[in-house]
This record gives sequence, C-alpha cells and structure tokens, in this order.
Amino acid sequence: MNACIEDQIGTQSMHKVSEDVIQDFNRRIPYNYLQLAYQKLKQPKDAAAAAHTYFQANPEHVEMGQNLEQYKNQQGVQEEHFVDREARPHQRAFTAGVRSYDNGDYEGAIVLFEEALVEYYRADVKCRALCQGPQRFEGHDHILYRYSLHELISDHFTQTLHCEHECVRDLATRPGRLSPMENYLPLHYDYLQFAYFHVDMLKDALSCAYTYLMFHQGEEFMTDNVNYYEEVLGHHGQPREKAAWYLRRHKQELELLLIGSDIMGVQFTEGQYWSGTGGREDSNRIPSGTDGGMDYVPISEKKNITEAPLQPIKEGGPLVYDSVRLVQNSVALNGTQRVLLDDVIDEDECTDLKQLAQAVTMAGDGYRGKMSPHTPNEKFEGATVLKTLLYGYEGRVPLKSARLFYDVSERARRIVQSYFLLNSTLHFSYTHLVCRTAITGQQDHRNDLSHPIHADNCLLDPEANECWKEPPAYTYRDYSALLYLNGDFEGGEFIFTEMDAKTVTASVKPKCGRMVGFSSGGENPHGVKAVTRGQRCAVALWFTLDPLFRELERLQADEVVQDLDSQSQSQWHQGLNINPKNEL
Repeated sequence: MNACIEDQIGTQSMHKVSEDVIQDFNRRIPYNYLQLAYQKLKQPKDAAAAAHTYFQANPEHVEMGQNLEQYKNQQGVQEEHFVDREARPHQRAFTAGVRSYDNGDYEGAIVLFEEALVEYYRADVKCRALCQGPQRFEGHDHILYRYSLHELISDHFTQTLHCEHECVRDLATRPGRLSPMENYLPLHYDYLQFAYFHVDMLKDALSCAYTYLMFHQGEEFMTDNVNYYEEVLGHHGQPREKAAWYLRRHKQELELLLIGSDIMGVQFTEGQYWSGTGGREDSNRIPSGTDGGMDYVPISEKKNITEAPLQPIKEGGPLVYDSVRLVQNSVALNGTQRVLLDDVIDEDECTDLKQLAQAVTMAGDGYRGKMSPHTPNEKFEGATVLKTLLYGYEGRVPLKSARLFYDVSERARRIVQSYFLLNSTLHFSYTHLVCRTAITGQQDHRNDLSHPIHADNCLLDPEANECWKEPPAYTYRDYSALLYLNGDFEGGEFIFTEMDAKTVTASVKPKCGRMVGFSSGGENPHGVKAVTRGQRCAVALWFTLDPLFRELERLQADEVVQDLDSQSQSQWHQGLNINPKNEL
C-alpha cells in the first residue's frame, strides 16, 4: 500500500500532523483566516463563502454571525454566494430534501432524498477506505509491545474493523459536532415513504416503509403504514436490497467486534446509531388502512429524548457571611440556578488580589500558552492557587496575598454551596486568577466577544437547541462562579443567553466584590463582552459534586496551607509536590 501511495503522490513525509492541527481543520479554523484575507483583498463574494463555511461548524461564533450579516448587505453579494465549501454531498442533499419536503414539493424531495442515499453509500465506501492504514492504539506503547505477530495482526485488524464500523457515526455527524444526528439513515426512508405516498407511488412507498422497519422492527406508526400500503396494493413488498445488505454487514461487524474484544480482553460498547426514533417534525398524516376510507391517523412525531423532567429549583439558602448582599436571584436574572451577589470581598482585598495578579499571572496560563485564546484583540493571563502559594513561599509575592487568594476561593465555594441548598459537599474542580487586557490599537470597530458564548459542562449546539454533555466538555462540572476584582475598564460585561447563543437574558457589570454564581449546564449559556479598554480581573471558579474529579492542585494547596498553619515550613518544603499541569 505504501508503494502504491508513493507511486501516486510521492514519498510520504516523516512529519506527523499534530492533534491540534487536525482539530483546527475539523473546526474549519482556516476559513476564519480566509474570510479575513478575502475581506482585505476586497473580494466580498469569496469572503462570504469562507465566512459561511466557518459558521456552519461554529454557529456560536457571534463575531462571524455579525460578519455574515454585513456581507449580506454588501453590494454584489447574493444569496448564492453563501455556500458551504466543505459541505458533504450526502448531507447537503438530505438537508435540501427536508427543505423541499417541508415546502410541500414532494417530487423534488424524492429526487433529493434518493440523491442523498446514493451519496451516503458512496461516502461510506470512502470513509472505510480511509480506515485502511496505521491505527492508533490508546494506552499502548508499541515500542514496548511484547505480543506475538498473530496478536499484533489481530489487534490491528480489529482496530481497522472498529474504524469502519464507526463510519455510521461519521456520516451522520454534522461539521463541528461530536454527536451524530439522531436516526439519520432510517430517516431518509421515513421521508421517502411519505413523499412517495403523496405522489401516488405506493409501491415505492411500501418498499421504503419496509426498509425503515429493518432499522426499527415493530415500530407502530410504520407498521400501520405498511398495512395500509399493502391493503391498497393487494400484495406484500420488500425492503431495498442496498439497505438490507448494509444492515447485514453492520450486524456481522458487530458480532466480530464483540468476539474480538472478548478475546483481547478489551471492553467494547456498540454505539446507539439509530436506536432513537426521531422523525419528521410535522403533523402530516396518511389514510388509515382499516377501511379504505379517508380517515387520517398520525404517521410519526419527533421525540425529544434529551428533555429531562423539570426538577424543583433549589436556591435561596444562607449567604454564610454577614457582609454578603443578594442583588439578584434566578428570577431577576431571567433564568434558573443563577445568583448575583455583592460585597463577597472588600476593597482592600480586591486591591491585594489585583496586585497579586500583576505579579503571578502568566500569559496563556490554562490555554496551553495561547496568549489570546478567545480573541486576538485581548491578552489573557492566569495563575492557579498552588502556583501562587509557591510564589509566596519563595518570597516572589507577599505570602499574605497568596493565602488571601486561597481563602477567598474557599469563601466563594461555601457561599455557592449554601445558597443553592446543596445536600452534598461542593468540591473545587478548577480555580484560576485571571485577567483580560484590551490590546491597544486593536479596539476600533470591534464586534467580537472577549469569551464566546458557551456552557461549562457541555458542548453548546445553538442550531439544534441542545447542549451535548460529552468530551471534550468538562462534563463533571456542576456549578461555576466568577468573583470580580475591579470595574475600572470599558466593556467586559458578563452575559447570560438563551440556547441560541444570541438572545441575551441578563447582563452583569463587574465591580470589586461582585460575584455571579450559576449551575454549569446548558440551562446557563454565558460569555463575556469585549474588553475595549483597560484590564478586567477576576477569580474564576468551577465546582463538582463528584469527589473523583476534585482539583489535584487544590488538594496539594490544602496540604500546603495546613503545613503553613502548623508552621512546619521544613516539612512543607520537603513535602511540596508541584504538578506542572496548568491546563484549564
């Protein structure tokens, strides 16, 4: 295979592309730079296409959304210029088919859904071909691999088979997303059977209905449709052979993977690729097959499997400290599990902590050294509790100030735990002293955010109105808080939004001693408006109810403080074990 590749495209490079670069391309980051370059070259049509391509994978990016609105108003830019340059043919045809279906153009929808199926199976072949290469073995160092040749070959081909099996997920996943569209492939046949019914092609409708039932055996609404079609036609039908073959292969692969994982002692869990029955979001109906008349019965309904039953809101507990004042509760902040408090710390403490930040924070701390992780128009700096205590011990910053950072964060934790009436201990997940500084000369005509709209324990998907609780999100985080140290800057308001990441529901102007606390899930999307002048500093805190995810550096800091309190400085110096990991 290597000889074939080299013959066609030349000698392969020894340099491997890093995971960061791969992720940037998956998120379509190059198109952000492209639209800026086209903009400077005064090529608005190309800029519009690049911006649209980027926005499809990053719909929460407020600045790009605003750029798109500007391009729409530019002379010479038409709707057809807003194209997705990375659109996958099968998904593009499917989306267009849904649009035609919703508009009542059933003949057009049939053409598009049939095209989508052809492109889907073609894309499946390509996806599988890309699995035929070196595999990545999580948790194994193959330099130290000591297995037999037979085991190595078996291991490799099991990984390859798993990669091919996962193409189902890949083909159903939209750009920039981690979770596949629910019930994606079967839904083609659901749309088709009803579209064929509308144009009186019942034989094709019956075949598509049978095909759908292969994925969802015994599904009531589709079984009723099959009964109706057969009654009218007077004969039975067959599912489509291509789909039947595809599903047989999928099941055979699953059997092999289960056998292989059992032999190799590796856990394998089958993905729920089409176990959900999410369907068309309409109320269209078909004739009942009971008497041949024109009585109408439901065909399918959308099921929201992610919607959890409403839980009683718990908040309003004691604020622990006499000086702390309640400013706004969840109702006043137009949401749930939100609170705004003042006087959590006083002016002197704010001054001490802000001076501490000037001495101890480092550019890009928590973001792999990226000085401007969220916007090129601001500099981001941060420091952890443990690092700060170490600086205090070494005399690089006042030890009193380092200890104040530790004590203030504990004060915030106690307040959040008490106010939200939590029945179990709230543990630190991450503690960060952070400052955002406006970069001089880059503030004219800014329309971006200092921190884009996001949720703290799930991946916000504004287009789908969902928040996916899955990696790389910090799914174990339960509550968040931001304690502000100053207000002598321009911009920088903290905002809550709806799930669309656009509709602002509440805005908070930072000032010394003010703290906003909230639950970390999709019910509280939030962000920070651009800091256009000066420096905005705060103590950022994330908490978890799961002790397994307690912040390691915090536990080490606890030990440091205990040793300080017992004045065993020699014991502290010998036992201090610094963890250099400072990623957020």
